Amino acid sequence: MPPKPRPVPTKAELEILQVLWRRGSATVREVHEEMGRAMGYTTVLKFLQIMTEKGLVVRQNKGRAHVYDSCISEKQGMADFMKELIGRFFGGSASRLALQALGTGQASKRELEEIRKLLEELENKKVP
Repeated sequence: MPPKPRPVPTKAELEILQVLWRRGSATVREVHEEMGRAMGYTTVLKFLQIMTEKGLVVRQNKGRAHVYDSCISEKQGMADFMKELIGRFFGGSASRLALQALGTGQASKRELEEIRKLLEELENKKVP
């Protein structure tokens, strides 16, 4: 049986994960403070409890404090999100996503150069 896919974080969960990715591990209070009080302390606590149940974060007891760590790296989080986005909105086609993104006309000259370089690298790879 294949492993259960990791849940894609909600917008609020992603904001909390971003704090953990910047800081490493953090207490509820530290996450709350870094978020600039955009979310109440008890709301941050509740989200972290839900995220623990989902397997997005892990909690360790250090004295009286609960310290949270992300279970996924930022890179893995982005990859999971992109797979979900491509599957849900672009019929599984990465090229449709790329064309849509480039069609917005907001890519800088430098970004377009990076895209060209990536395309060249992909074209030069040997496909099995």
